Amino acid sequence: MSTSTLIRTSPSILRLDPGDPIGVAVKDLAQGDATGIDGVAAQAGIPKGHKVALRAIARGEAVRKLGTLIGQASAPIMAGEHVHTHNLAFRPSAASRTVTASRRNRRAPIEDGAASFEGYVREGGRVGTRNVLVVLCTVNCSATVAKRIAETFRRTVDLNPYPTIDGVVALTHAHGCSVRANGPGMDSLRRTLGGYAQHPNVAGVLVVGLGCEDNQIDEFLARAGLQPSPRLKALVIQEEGGTAATIAAGVEALKDMLPSAAAARRRPVPASRLLVGLQCGGSDGFSALTANPALGAAVDLLVEQGGGAILSETPEIYGAEQLLLERVASREVGDKLVELLGWWERNARLDAGDLNANPSPGNKAGGITTILEKSLGAVAKAGSSVLEGVYAYAEPIDVPGLVFMDSPGSDAVSATGQVAAGANLICFTTGRGSCFGAAPVPSLKLATTTGLYARMRGDMDLNCGTILDGTETLVDAGRRIFNLMLEAASGKRTRSEELGYGEEEFVPWTPGLIY
Repeated sequence: MSTSTLIRTSPSILRLDPGDPIGVAVKDLAQGDATGIDGVAAQAGIPKGHKVALRAIARGEAVRKLGTLIGQASAPIMAGEHVHTHNLAFRPSAASRTVTASRRNRRAPIEDGAASFEGYVREGGRVGTRNVLVVLCTVNCSATVAKRIAETFRRTVDLNPYPTIDGVVALTHAHGCSVRANGPGMDSLRRTLGGYAQHPNVAGVLVVGLGCEDNQIDEFLARAGLQPSPRLKALVIQEEGGTAATIAAGVEALKDMLPSAAAARRRPVPASRLLVGLQCGGSDGFSALTANPALGAAVDLLVEQGGGAILSETPEIYGAEQLLLERVASREVGDKLVELLGWWERNARLDAGDLNANPSPGNKAGGITTILEKSLGAVAKAGSSVLEGVYAYAEPIDVPGLVFMDSPGSDAVSATGQVAAGANLICFTTGRGSCFGAAPVPSLKLATTTGLYARMRGDMDLNCGTILDGTETLVDAGRRIFNLMLEAASGKRTRSEELGYGEEEFVPWTPGLIY
């Protein structure tokens, strides 16, 4: 989807492509209200963000939005009628899945006039955007102790003498035992925990285990290529003498990390060291038209600078996959993406369903009818850059540019994998008002409409409703997002950080069907 798709508007309707039989209401319409397009009037009340038929649509006819199939009419639809779940049905993706290696010439990263931010340069040249101490647990059985270590530390240790340290967080989960020790679930968990333990935003990490779990600390560290050091300590509750003793030992271990963590200083680094995880949640009928393509424009700017971005949520590219397959770096990259989609389709059938189970009640209330429609907006976050690689969940990203990482559509699960893969910033678009954070990585919240931005100002970092209001172009909004990325990466606190989000949103994926 290009940044010039809003090609025909009236005061009340957006028509997004000349061939679309539907438009999108930009305000609530009452019965009889004129749409301003082809003499069509609303046949009933139509909420803002929802679709309205701009001509008669026959039963069984394909319905397109932005020129792309989003479903078929399940009943005859009159011009001016509300088009939604009552008369628009899902049908499986009609995308051809033809892999087309991109012929676009990649530009060398910009040097003259290159953008930069203030980051923490770690060993090996990795760059962090925050300087955080992290407590990880190997298993759910050590989660309570991990949380209490962080809580006790925050309550009893004064960090004012250490202004460069951004705090202590405990990241717990519900896994780590009663699974095959060398199976895919354990591999995924260990890969995720290892990604966080080695993350450039982490100044020091304390790993807490129970002692008898399948995810043994020694095995986890060995698989992750880690070993105890001044910045990585490990405690086993059964060996320390129980809960209270482990909490006390954990607090002391974190105190020991303070001097080295506090010695870190921000310094100028090129924007090429930024790797942004792309998320959308609580999407609405405007997500595909404002915040998501504006974020895509920002991603294109970042890629031009030599930076990277991670698109994920495999079920939420279904139906729009061709928009990615036509610009992959190689046939191998495209084949990997097709293979992932096949896995999700097969597992949805085993669940006696299909990927159209993804749109939530909130998505539908906001005007989205099918997963095919939702995917149009989700893919728009990726801009127009070449897709350079396809990765497993939480697999370390080792190439610059735009890449895809397999994950469910669940925001927290997906973002957890992106951070484990190396993302040092998250950009999260929302139309309904998702509340989210991704400690120890800053998360920027981008609102699709001015109404949402005003309503949830305390949670939103940037308003993309200006595009719909006509006061800003997608390109200009993309530039604003890009500049805000650099500010957040340099230490400007995001709304999510101010509100304390991030610990509970750590949700590693045990491979299986989560829409």
